[in-house]
Amino acid sequence: MIWKVKTLLLLIDIGNTTITIGLSNRSSIEKIYKLNTEKSKSSDEYAVTLNIMLKDTSIQNIIISSVVPELNDVFREYFQNWFDITPLFLGQGVKTGIRINSDNPKEVGSDLIANVIGATAGYSPSCLVVDLGTATTFTYVDNLNLKGVIITAGITTSKNALISKTSLLPQVELEIPSKLLGTNTVDCIKSGIVYGHASMIDGMTRKIKKHLNNDLLPVILTGGHSKLILPLLEEKVIYDERLLLKGLLEVYHRNFMGEND
Repeated sequence: MIWKVKTLLLLIDIGNTTITIGLSNRSSIEKIYKLNTEKSKSSDEYAVTLNIMLKDTSIQNIIISSVVPELNDVFREYFQNWFDITPLFLGQGVKTGIRINSDNPKEVGSDLIANVIGATAGYSPSCLVVDLGTATTFTYVDNLNLKGVIITAGITTSKNALISKTSLLPQVELEIPSKLLGTNTVDCIKSGIVYGHASMIDGMTRKIKKHLNNDLLPVILTGGHSKLILPLLEEKVIYDERLLLKGLLEVYHRNFMGEND
């Protein structure tokens, strides 16, 4: 079965916590859907939700960044069965315009590469990308050369580790507390997690700039928790919540433009 109405490009980010699906007209991103990542789901189970999202849509191309190998075949099978399209997964053999300086380039996650593509295409060929997801990552790119990455635990990951290892601490919502110094357990935890993460990002950003001797290095902030942390940062950053999807859109232009236009 193939939907018939509006022709779109699908941009999909399969992350450890969230699957983000962007519908694009091939020049901009028109709509975004988000799903919880469930590694045990089959193609048919995902189809229940995806068929509702993509109803009345004719898809021409699909670009996927995935850091969840267990779901690669699931999504490939879904799009082959329902749309007769084999998705392009960002990886070896795909034109990116980015050179990777790494001991093992195959270890560099496609999410980091997509972020760098989006950042260098939209902002500067040399920059620092800070992505707040399941992990918080700092990716440095110098004149389109991906030079190095720092990986640390993300906000939710840190919170869950703290709560699971401490019997008397309650679960809390991730939000900015009313005051820095908490006077109850819940606000104390919120302050430590949220302000602590913001301070870590400020500190790491300053340390990286000092290491590179470049105080003017542009910093692009993205990822699921970036909007929460943004107001607390002291360092100047460019906020772009769609950075990864923009990177995938750029991958489309570098690999398919001319074939379908």
